[in-house]
Order: sequence, then structure tokens, then C-alpha cells
Amino acid sequence: MVIGNALSVGLLGLKAFTIQLQAFISSGLPGFSIIGLPDTSLSEARERVKSAYTSLRCEWPETRLTVNLSPASMPKSGSSYDLAIAASILSARGIIPLNELENTIILGELNLDGSVLPIQGMLPICLYAKQKNITKMIIPYENLSEAKLINGIDVIGIKHILDLVDELNGKLENKARPIAEKNRERALKAINPYDYLHIKEIDNTRLYSKSALNDNTTSNMNNTDNVNPIKSANPLGEICDMSEVLGQEHTKWALQVAAAGGHHVMMIGPPGSGKTMLASRMPSIMCPLNEQEQLEVASIRSLCGTLPYYGITDVPPFEAPHHTSSAASLIGGGAGLAKPGIITRAHCGVLFMDEAPEFSPRVLQTLREPLESGHIAVSRSKGTTLYPAKFQLVIAANPCPCGYAYGNGERCTCKEKERIRYFSRLSGPILDRIDIQMDVPPVEKIITSKAQSEHGSSQMSEKILTSAMMRENVKNARLVAQNRFRKLGWSCNAQASGTWLRKYTSKYAIELINKSLENHKLSLRGADRALRLAWTLADLYGHTSPDLTDMAQAISLRTRI
Repeated sequence: MVIGNALSVGLLGLKAFTIQLQAFISSGLPGFSIIGLPDTSLSEARERVKSAYTSLRCEWPETRLTVNLSPASMPKSGSSYDLAIAASILSARGIIPLNELENTIILGELNLDGSVLPIQGMLPICLYAKQKNITKMIIPYENLSEAKLINGIDVIGIKHILDLVDELNGKLENKARPIAEKNRERALKAINPYDYLHIKEIDNTRLYSKSALNDNTTSNMNNTDNVNPIKSANPLGEICDMSEVLGQEHTKWALQVAAAGGHHVMMIGPPGSGKTMLASRMPSIMCPLNEQEQLEVASIRSLCGTLPYYGITDVPPFEAPHHTSSAASLIGGGAGLAKPGIITRAHCGVLFMDEAPEFSPRVLQTLREPLESGHIAVSRSKGTTLYPAKFQLVIAANPCPCGYAYGNGERCTCKEKERIRYFSRLSGPILDRIDIQMDVPPVEKIITSKAQSEHGSSQMSEKILTSAMMRENVKNARLVAQNRFRKLGWSCNAQASGTWLRKYTSKYAIELINKSLENHKLSLRGADRALRLAWTLADLYGHTSPDLTDMAQAISLRTRI
């Protein structure tokens, strides 16, 4: 009895696991079974593999053929196992030597003509293979540029099932090889719809220089010696600058505080005041992603199939869902096992919810757990998937349905009940988790570039903030926080525990917090978040710890005073 073997890798969310495939050809009525909890697309591999196998002009076994995917208790989905199934059958038939398949991962989808198609999630699979000391991988050619981001693995890209036989020193009959080569040539001449999957490594002008990744920024990284040098490719072009937003210098300063400490933000103001412009420029003032964060973001995009579009970049992600988005699209969903949602795609970046009161209350409530924990666990019929969701939430809202309930409210046409109903969609638990809550007033004056040059030495011109200035302040403040929390494993003030904050904040600053608690301006959670804001302000101002002014500003940012 000869049993063919092959190795592959499966994904449960971003968690990878090894799959051993065994093919057994036995006597009995002709049949082809795949066992080991396959889903529908994996069960359909029987037809794809059989058709691709015949393109080699090899005789298909006219007996009972069983392919087992172990561990049998783990659900398996997708078409990425097609090539490994074919390899196990070829080894069972004696076409590929069994010793050639040892410690070799095989991945790829098969087309009916034998051509090998790319798969999603290649980057987290390669990271797992590196961790398990697997030295060889055979993958689709279109996934080659993605897999080569990881050092230390011999990655071979193939375009046809015949290439698999040749790479593993397989032997075809003399009569079959010329026909198989013709079939391969015919298959490769077909139009390839997957050319776009090659990651373009462009040495374009980057928003962040590599020097921004200093030793302190990467102090909390895991060991990334196995990672090739990463180049930046920003498909959206150059990110717009904060200086393009007219006025709103106080709001820019508040966003700088948010970026420095990793705080969540809510902006409330009339239409046209610049809320969306300010939020969309938030990534331009944030710290660049270190290499570990780049790999985390790239792994998520690889799983979603969008990595070739975005490339590898140190610019934080920016996600802005439409207000009609469903809860499943936000947290993740799908049949069987959940796919990543918008909040996972915003990991290490910004989740911007414009017109927040227009979102369904059910959708808004799904943010409560990930805002606290930094991850999201989504349970479906075939299991639970855990995805990272450590993002900065930026919310923009109008003060009322018509948008003009600001100042004396004389332009507002809404009734009192309408205003209350509109804003009540943002529940207390959600608002309590947002650190900075501020009003964005309308801009009352346009200052042209000519006017700025005429008043170059004026105080007004000096207050205009650019993204470069703000980003430098943010980096300096983050560096102070990282040095302070080096032994605790925190990278910013938003991650500090309430116990630590209350222990190291002066009693005079704590007294201001106690007064706000007595006046019911802050909850206990809100008090901790105000303390985190105070420490961020102290870092920006160069104070060793928050003083009374820092604490008063933190409370005012927290309570819209």
C-alpha cells in the first residue's frame, strides 16, 4: 500500500496551521473523495484537480481515491490546497518521489487546463513557515513577489502543474511529456487576469523617511531579521497636508494631541467647517509604522487580497466606511468563518466615521469591545476567528440634522425632539470611550497666501500648522512615552493602565479630576482617559509629569468645555 503525502498551510483568520495531505488509492468502484472538514470550494477541488491532472497525459486512477486533510477537526476552506492535493496524488502514483515532498509547503489553486492561480493570505503563511523552520515552498508565480518579502525560505513560483512535476524531479512517460508540454504552452498563452498581483516596489518620494524608524520607535518590535528590506508604495499618491485646511488651528492642535497619545477623537461642527478634511489628513501627522506594524498591516491586506494595490508602506491605514455600512462589514463576517472587517483593516491606523449619527445604532455599538481590547473575536458556525483591531477612532458629526445648531442656533430649523433623537444615536458608552470631544466652529475668514506673506512675522502666520511640524511634535512626544513605558510594554499613553496613572500623577492634578467626578462631568472611565490626555500634553510641553494646566486642558478636551 502506497500513500502519497504533501504539506500545505491553512489559515483560521490570521492564525496559520500546518495541514498534512495523504492520498490513498484503493480497490473499489471509481470515486474521488476529499475528507477532513472541507467547505464547498474545497470539495469542488475534485473536478479542478482531475482536469489539471489529465493535462499531464497521465492515466487517472479508475479505482477508489481518497485524500485526507489532517488535522481532520480543523475546518478548511478555499481553493489554495488544489496544488497540494495534486502533489499527494502524483506521489501516490509514483510520478513524484516521496522524499522530494519532505519539509516542502505546496500552495496554489489549479485551473482546469493545469495552470496555477494565485491565492490570498500568502504573507501570513510565509511568516508561519519561517517560524516553523520550513525551508522550501512551492507557490503560484503571481504570489512570488509577496512571498519573497520573507528571508530564509527557498520560494519557488510555478505557472503550471507540469512545473510542479519538474521541480520535484518527477518522471512522466516519454510519450506523455511532449503532449504535457504543449498543454502547458497552450495554457500559459491564455490571457492572465492576475498580472496586477505583482507588488510594485517603487522608490517614490515617501511621506516618511526610513530614518524615522529609530531604535526607540522599534524597541517593542519582535525580531524582524527574517524580513527583507521593505520599500514603500503609496497607491493613493502623496497624502494631503494639514496646512491646506483653512483655519481650525485649535482643532489641528487637538488632533496633534490625539496622534501623540493614540487617543480617540470626536469632532462636532456645522457642514463645511473642515471636519472631513482634518480627519483625512490624520495619517500625515501620525508616527510611521515600524517594521513589525508594517508586517501586521500587510498580512491583513494579504488576507483581504488588497496587498498588491497598497504595497508595503509605513503610512498608517485610513478607513472611512459609508454610514450605510452593516455590522458584518465593520467587524467582519461571512459564511462558515468570518473574514476581516473594516475595523481590522484599520489596524495600526485610523477608522474615520463621518456623519456618525447617521450610522445604525447597532453598528455603532459593535465598536465598544474593540475600542477597549484592541481586537475583535467573531464567531460563526464553523469557529471563532480573532482579528487585531487596534485603531484610532475619529468621529465627525453635525450638531443636529440640519447642521446649524451652533452659536445662538438662529439658523437651525430642527425641532428640539429631532436634535435629541439625532444625537442620542451616539450612546453614552460609546462617547465615554472617546478621549477628545471638541467643537469645530465655522471658519470666519479666508487668509490667502499673499496675505500670509505680507504678515510673515505676525502671530497669525506663526500659528499655521503643517503636517511636517505636527508629525515632528508627535514623534518627539511618542519617544518620551516609549522611554517611560519601556519596561511595561506600552508604546503610547492611551495604553497606560489606570493604576499606573493614578500612582504617578500628582495629588494636585488628581484633585481637579475629583472635582469633575463630583460634578458628574466625568465617569471613572472618563477620569482615566483624562489622565492619559494629561500625560500626553505633558509630553508635548516637555513636562516630566502633568501639572495643573495640563490637567485642566485635558479635562476641557474631554468634556467640550
